[in-house]
Amino acid sequence: MDRDKNLKRKILESIIAIKLERKFSKDEILDFYLNQIPYGSNAYGIESAAQTFFGKRAIDLALDEAALLASLPKATTFYSPYGNNQTALISQQKNILRQLVTLGLADEKMIKEALGIDTLKKIIPPKKNIQAPHFVFYVKEFLEKEYGNLDLETEGLKIYTTLDYDMQRRAEESVRQGVENNKKYGANNASLVAISPKTGELLAMVGSKDYFDSLIDGQVNIATSPRQPGSSFKPFAYAKAFEKGYQPETLIWDAPTNFGPDGSGKNYIPNNYNGNFSGLVSMRQALSSSLNIPAVKTLYLAGINETIDLAESLGISTLENRSRFGLSLVLGGGEVKLLEMTSAFSVFANDGEKNQLKVIQKITDQKGNIKKEYSNESKNVLEKEVARKINSILSDNSARSAVFGSNTPLAFKDYAVAAKTGTTQEFRDAWTVGYTPNISVGVWVGNNDNTPMKYGSDGIFVAAPIWRNFLNKELPNLPKENFGSYEKIVSSKSMITGNVSGEIKYYKIASGKKISEDKSKKYKASEVRQQIEPEKHSILFYVNKDFPLGPELPNYNDPMFVRWEKGINQDFEEGIFDFNPIN
Repeated sequence: MDRDKNLKRKILESIIAIKLERKFSKDEILDFYLNQIPYGSNAYGIESAAQTFFGKRAIDLALDEAALLASLPKATTFYSPYGNNQTALISQQKNILRQLVTLGLADEKMIKEALGIDTLKKIIPPKKNIQAPHFVFYVKEFLEKEYGNLDLETEGLKIYTTLDYDMQRRAEESVRQGVENNKKYGANNASLVAISPKTGELLAMVGSKDYFDSLIDGQVNIATSPRQPGSSFKPFAYAKAFEKGYQPETLIWDAPTNFGPDGSGKNYIPNNYNGNFSGLVSMRQALSSSLNIPAVKTLYLAGINETIDLAESLGISTLENRSRFGLSLVLGGGEVKLLEMTSAFSVFANDGEKNQLKVIQKITDQKGNIKKEYSNESKNVLEKEVARKINSILSDNSARSAVFGSNTPLAFKDYAVAAKTGTTQEFRDAWTVGYTPNISVGVWVGNNDNTPMKYGSDGIFVAAPIWRNFLNKELPNLPKENFGSYEKIVSSKSMITGNVSGEIKYYKIASGKKISEDKSKKYKASEVRQQIEPEKHSILFYVNKDFPLGPELPNYNDPMFVRWEKGINQDFEEGIFDFNPIN
């Protein structure tokens, strides 16, 4: 028979099936089937599968091993012992074992023993004959969902992917070098993803330092595994705030703040990473310097659900259970995937236009006929002006230098590059996600088993060097292009535009301490920060949080209003207030 799915073939299949049932018993037909079907990893038939995964003949398989192999044909890539879904595989295996008791094919004692065995530890490591393995398995799993095993394993399809193999090799090299350098931090793994913002094409995917290293669970694709993002989540909250009308120039107080009960019975009182507070800062300064208190306030102004809505529109899929999340979400309290974060940041790079992630260009059959061609799917999901405000902030090296210094892996002299780092509690995850108009790159560093890295393993120190090493190789091969500039708004609300009047105060950057004007003259200009301090009130004193540019009056009954005021002025007392805009 030919491989075309048509009426003629269906009739022939039916005739053959009838002949087989007349000539062979059902057990014999099942034997034929089990000895021909794919089990994944180029293993066809149960004998080949037994040798591939356990290094033994099928007749010598233990009960737990046989049950695991019986789980594979349902979805060979999804359930692969070498893939990301080992938990699902073991669940399937245990279901099969329990069914044996139900069907009376094995006694409970045998099944109990089989259920207690760690079958995955018996799996033979895969042979090192696969290039870009995490990408390959990612594509295979995508194809399985779309076509099923029959087409994928037996029809001789030819898959044309988006992988840039030379870039993939350079990405793998950057990850290997970075992991070697990070040994002193107690980090044994890293992952890197590169995406084209203009097409959505996945250009490179390094799921771990070494796919074939079982000591670090190298088969697990970290790029598609949920991990906490730390501060790299912050741009989503600021983007939503900008959508509402807040601006990069909007002023917000970085001061000790009690945000009230967090759901655990305790009050939520976050700190900045360095333990200092910067007073009145712009949202540009707050995001560039990754200040935590202004970020939490910005999430409150933007709205938690609204921010999740925006993140999901950009491609984040892991925040479904919204009841879990409070204001700590903006500091990385929800798990995300590196692949989706890199894709989401690419929307900023592309002026708010989202290109659907693309891994396959086309599929052809054995005769070279195009079976399916995958076109680019784009959709505007973010206002251009909002994207440009984020780009402007994340590429502003001078704004971040007060905290990070001016000479970091994020600083580029000859290219427009935006970036955000992230570090989670106890240094379990370190991130850097950044982009130009032509490439979006994300890097994660840590340990697969969630073991903490050493103190001080910040994203800027362990992830950013890998990210920078890779971009140094790629940027010369890409068009040099600047980000578009945004238009500043005109508003009478000076806390929104940042045009406030007041007394100039001086702060030493290194310590964050206030100093006199005379003392400020003894330091270099780069060592001192000037700040205009108007009347001390939070932004909630001047604007309605949901309509910052509108005529709506501030809501002094908002419980956060008093909390934020007390953060600025401990002697603040609740009362009745008349609206008094800063002039």
